[in-house]
Amino acid sequence: MSANPSTWQKFLKGIGVSDLMDPSYYEVKKNGLSPFQNMSAYLGGSAIQTVGDNPVTAYRQLVQQYAKGLDGKAVDPKVASAEAKKVFVRNPAAAALSGLWPRLIGVLFKRIPKFGILLGYATITGDSGDPGFAAATAASILSAPFINPVRMIEKQQRAFLKQTGAEKPLMDIFREAAAKNFAPLFRGTIPLMGHSFASAVLGLVGQPKLQKYVQKEVGASGYLGQSGTNLVASAVVSPIYVVVTNPLSRLEVIMQTNSIQGKSIGVFQAIKEVGTDMKTFGLRGVFRGQGIGIAKAIVSLTLFHEGRMWLAGMMKEDNIKKGRFPKSA
Repeated sequence: MSANPSTWQKFLKGIGVSDLMDPSYYEVKKNGLSPFQNMSAYLGGSAIQTVGDNPVTAYRQLVQQYAKGLDGKAVDPKVASAEAKKVFVRNPAAAALSGLWPRLIGVLFKRIPKFGILLGYATITGDSGDPGFAAATAASILSAPFINPVRMIEKQQRAFLKQTGAEKPLMDIFREAAAKNFAPLFRGTIPLMGHSFASAVLGLVGQPKLQKYVQKEVGASGYLGQSGTNLVASAVVSPIYVVVTNPLSRLEVIMQTNSIQGKSIGVFQAIKEVGTDMKTFGLRGVFRGQGIGIAKAIVSLTLFHEGRMWLAGMMKEDNIKKGRFPKSA
C-alpha cells in the first residue's frame, strides 16, 4: 500500500530535508519555535555536549577497550583502568581531544538523521510538542546506518593511543575502509540500534518528561530553577541509562576497535568475549566503565539539555519580540 504523499511531505519537512526555502519550515508553531529553530536547538545542544564530554567519552572507551590485553587475554578491570590512566598521563591533550573532530562533524551526520527522524515522526503524528516513545523507536532504527560510520571512525582514532601515543589519522582510516568497500564502517550497527533506542527513550524523551515532573514538584518550592531540575532529572535517568547501555557499549567497542585491516568481529563473537569476561571477573567484567559511564551520562545529558533549552529559549524570546509568537500562547 502506497504512503499518502501529504504524510511524506510532512515527514520530509520534519526532518529538514524538504525544500529549505519553503516558508512553512520557518513558521513558528504552538511550542513557540519553527521546525528549523527546533532542529537548530537540538543540534546546538548536541555540539555543546560533544565538546564538554569528550574527555570522559575517550577515557571510558579506553577502560572498556583494555579489557583485553595485547595478548588477547582478559585483563582485570583495575588493570584496564590503570592502563587507560597511563595513556591520559602520557599525553593528556591528545587523549582528551581524541575523536573530537569526527564527533563534531558527526553532530551533522549523526544528529540530523536521529533528531530529524525523531522530530519528523512527531510531525507526521501531529504532535508539535516533545517527541514520544514511538518517535524514539523509529529514530533509533532508521538513523543507525547514518550514525554507525561516525562512531566507528571516532573509536578507530583513539583505538591505538596505547601503542602510538597519537590519534590515528582520518585519511588512514578512510584508506583502510576504502580497501574493503567501506564495509568496516558499519561494524557494530546491531548493538548500536539498541544503544540508540535506549538513548532516545531515556535521554531525549524520558529526561525532558522527568524534568517537567521535577520542575512541577520541586521547582515550585523555589529551591531549584530550570538548571537545577535539569541536573536532578539527568542524575535520575543516567544510572538507568548506563545499566541498560553499558553491555551494548562493550559490544560496540569490541567490534569497532580491532584493526580495520584485520578480520571483523561479529555480534556473537563479541557477546562471547563479554561472557568470558563475566565468567572470569563477574559483574565487574560486564560493567567495565560503569562508574565513569554514569558520570559521563550525567554530564552529557545535562550539557545537551541545558544547551538545547538555552538556545530554544533565546529563539523563542526573539520570536515573541518580533511578534511571531504571542507571549501568552
